[in-house]
Amino acid sequence: MPKSWRTEVLEWGKAFALAIILALIIRVFLIEVYIVDGVSMQPSLQHGERVLVNKLVYRFGEPSPSDVVVFRYPRDRDRDFIKRVIAGAGQTVETRDNHVYVDGVRLTEQYLGIPTHGTFGPVVVPEGTVFVMGDNRNFSLDSRDPAVGFIPLAEIKGKAMLIFWPLPALRLVPN
Repeated sequence: MPKSWRTEVLEWGKAFALAIILALIIRVFLIEVYIVDGVSMQPSLQHGERVLVNKLVYRFGEPSPSDVVVFRYPRDRDRDFIKRVIAGAGQTVETRDNHVYVDGVRLTEQYLGIPTHGTFGPVVVPEGTVFVMGDNRNFSLDSRDPAVGFIPLAEIKGKAMLIFWPLPALRLVPN
C-alpha cells in the first residue's frame, strides 16, 4: 500500500527534528567549532582556521601542559581565546633568556616560530587554575598580562583537537 504524501512529510519532519536535536546535544556537550582570530597562536594555528574543540575531555580530567585550550576571556565573557597550557596548579613559571621555564626546567617547544623575548616571573600557578601562552609569544595576550592572568579551570571550554578548515590545512592541533 503506497504511503500518502502526508505520511511521507511527517516522516521527513521527524527525521529533521531528530537531526536538529542531536546536533544541539553534540554542540552543547561534546564538540564546538572555534574560529581562530588573530596571530597569537602562529605558527601552530593561522588566523581564520576552524578548529574542532572537544568539550567533554576536561569533564574527566584537567588540562595538561602543551594542550591547546579554548577559554572565556576574563574581561569579556562573550569572547573566547585559544592558547597553549604552559603550567598547572603549584608549578612555577618564568620567562628569561628567550625561553620559558617551568619549575626551573627550560621547556623544549618545537611548535614555536621565534624565541620568547622579555622576562616574566617567576610566578606560582594557584590551585584551580592554569597558566597559558600563545605560540606567537611576542604578539600574544596571555597569562603574562594581568588582563588575562591565570585561567580558572571552570572557564576552559575544551581542548582544540582538529583543524578542519580550510581543507588544505586539515590536521591535528600540534601538542
